[in-house]
Amino acid sequence: MGETTTTLDMRVELLKDSVLKAPVVWKEGYPYFVHPLSDGVPRQSSELLAAARDLISENVDWESIDIILAIEAMGIPLAAALCLSSGKPLVICRKRSYGLPGETPIDQSTGYSKGQLYLNDIDQGSRVLIVDDVVSTGGTLHPILKAVEGTGATVQDCWIVFEKGEGMNKIREQGSWPLNSLVRIEMIDDKITVLD
Repeated sequence: MGETTTTLDMRVELLKDSVLKAPVVWKEGYPYFVHPLSDGVPRQSSELLAAARDLISENVDWESIDIILAIEAMGIPLAAALCLSSGKPLVICRKRSYGLPGETPIDQSTGYSKGQLYLNDIDQGSRVLIVDDVVSTGGTLHPILKAVEGTGATVQDCWIVFEKGEGMNKIREQGSWPLNSLVRIEMIDDKITVLD
């Protein structure tokens, strides 16, 4: 048991340390940390991706999951790793429309952008695991949660690598979705703080 706890602690510490070292840039007055798991730069190490994958995988009841839903763009690498390790199929909520039957358009608004996402291939009755890199304002995740339910599917679980600010708490107040994160952070200006 001690070895498992030590391994768990090492993976969590790896994620925390990596985000504390992340550079911060400003986009239209909004502080944005640049991280391998959320931006693909600086380069992503296999250890960092494996740590996030394993921490999520160990907490998901895979028997209750039918499909993994990744949010474009940076939810894709993590969801692909989970797809490979779990054997569960993967679909991606995309930023472009394909016009496929049953496609669901989703309006999203973040702290620095607005646009549409498109949900495809989520069947009624499916039990969905949603995976993404960061939630800040909740302006992307919240409409996706509602859209998944609108298809007649169930949000069975949801894992975010970095929970930044109050976005997840605002979503929690608006529904009973199972929302989880690996690392909670706060940003004041260009300073990142890891919260326990």
